[in-house]
Amino acid sequence: MKKILFVLAFLAFSNSFSQDSIMVPSEKRWDMFKYDFVNMFKGVGYSYARPFHWQGKQWAQFGGVVAGTAAVYLIDDDTSRFIRLQKEGVPEVIRSYGTFYGSPENNYLVTSGVYLTGLIAKNKKLRRTGVLLIASATSAGFLQQVLKSAVGRARPVAMLGKDTFDPFNSSRNFHSFPSGHALLAFTNAYAIGKQFKSPWAKAGIYTVGAIPGLSRIWDGQHWLSDFVFAIAISVATVESIDKYLDRKYNEKYNNQDKRTSWNLNFGPGTLGVTVNF
Repeated sequence: MKKILFVLAFLAFSNSFSQDSIMVPSEKRWDMFKYDFVNMFKGVGYSYARPFHWQGKQWAQFGGVVAGTAAVYLIDDDTSRFIRLQKEGVPEVIRSYGTFYGSPENNYLVTSGVYLTGLIAKNKKLRRTGVLLIASATSAGFLQQVLKSAVGRARPVAMLGKDTFDPFNSSRNFHSFPSGHALLAFTNAYAIGKQFKSPWAKAGIYTVGAIPGLSRIWDGQHWLSDFVFAIAISVATVESIDKYLDRKYNEKYNNQDKRTSWNLNFGPGTLGVTVNF
């Protein structure tokens, strides 16, 4: 899987700097597939290039994410322990879903299924959704693989504490930050949620998308800060690729009146995330 993600990312970088204009595909499925395939890879490259074009607002948001993750990191021992203690009270079906859906193989089965359904049915909205899902999962997935290795944070199950880091250690016990299950599952949830105007529908989809990440904390595989940073990567990646796809598809999801905004809140004895619909 790591090798596949590396190849995909390399191709994405190559495509992102090639000619940007693409002819609108004909109604033939093969032409649609070629058009979508190129946009998947160009979308990945676009998301990686965005930090080079950030302005003050984007850097401030990034700083907020870093500060928020650091704040959660400081209380990782207590919060992660509390979440693990809730494991026995969670129905087995929910825990199993979290472990199953967050794995890369199963995640790509779902995203590919969405795209192929749209392609076979010649449904433009479903096709674009599939392109967004696959491109976002590829971009975010490769990034988290790089970060996991470079950061080398010990997992809770390693029993070495939240402050133990051993960069580029090949052992999976040092691949805690960020959470891959949280990242892939919430990337899908956030991408799908963009198609709904109802805040209740969005909230339900986001909740379902957060379960795989929480399940990994229940199992002692990740700290809460691993989960928080993964969610931030998911949101940023989907937003970036979706903006790129706006230039390529008539179906647009992020031009709705009701936008979703994520804000970190800090105060005396207070730390949280507010989602505004």
